[in-house]
Amino acid sequence: MAWHGEPLVGFDLETTGTEPLEARIVTAAIVAVRAGEPVRQRGWLADPGIRIPAQASAIHGITSEHATAEGRPARDVADEIAETLTGYWAQGVPVVAYNAAFDLTLLTAELQRHGLPSLSARLDGSPIGPVIDPYTIDRAVDRYRKGKRTLEAVCVEYGVVLDTAHDATADALAAVRVACAIATRHGSVASLTPMELHERQIQWYAERAADFQRFLRGKGDVEAVVDASWPLRELAARTTG
Repeated sequence: MAWHGEPLVGFDLETTGTEPLEARIVTAAIVAVRAGEPVRQRGWLADPGIRIPAQASAIHGITSEHATAEGRPARDVADEIAETLTGYWAQGVPVVAYNAAFDLTLLTAELQRHGLPSLSARLDGSPIGPVIDPYTIDRAVDRYRKGKRTLEAVCVEYGVVLDTAHDATADALAAVRVACAIATRHGSVASLTPMELHERQIQWYAERAADFQRFLRGKGDVEAVVDASWPLRELAARTTG
């Protein structure tokens, strides 16, 4: 059976901002999915320890007051998310995250911020994965399609219902369903094993970053540096201090 017919786990974060090395977790969800339907799920509301900007609250609906009153300590939330994800990886279950580089980088930064073991350390030093990112895959297999590539837009493209965008649980489930829909439409994606697809996404992500670098240079922005790492941004600077 192809990977999209096997158990998968959706993962999503809603956060205080859009810079993964600086933003903090506000809500999170991990949803185990079988045959496109959720069979187990876990959600978190964190007190991020900083004020949630109004722009972020307008997107996910969580205010600073709500998070402070009802959220759990950010350290505990980050630790539990990491333990849950690595538990699935240890069982060989792929984790699906839309724009995985953002969510996993932010989680990794939170673990470092709170002095917690990294994802790799929890896997006895093994690389994280397999990770399946419908955002990266869709951009590779349907490169010239016009329009937005937000989760909402891609759900429409692949006929996936997303009733509550920017709700972590709804987004995590939608990410899995979009990944499965892409595999159903594109046999070349379905034919890969999860780890082969993980490696292919690294290649696709790097190629797109290189294309963007050339675009910037063509516009005269010769100093621009585009991060080509996937699924984590380079965090070495944060581990040396």
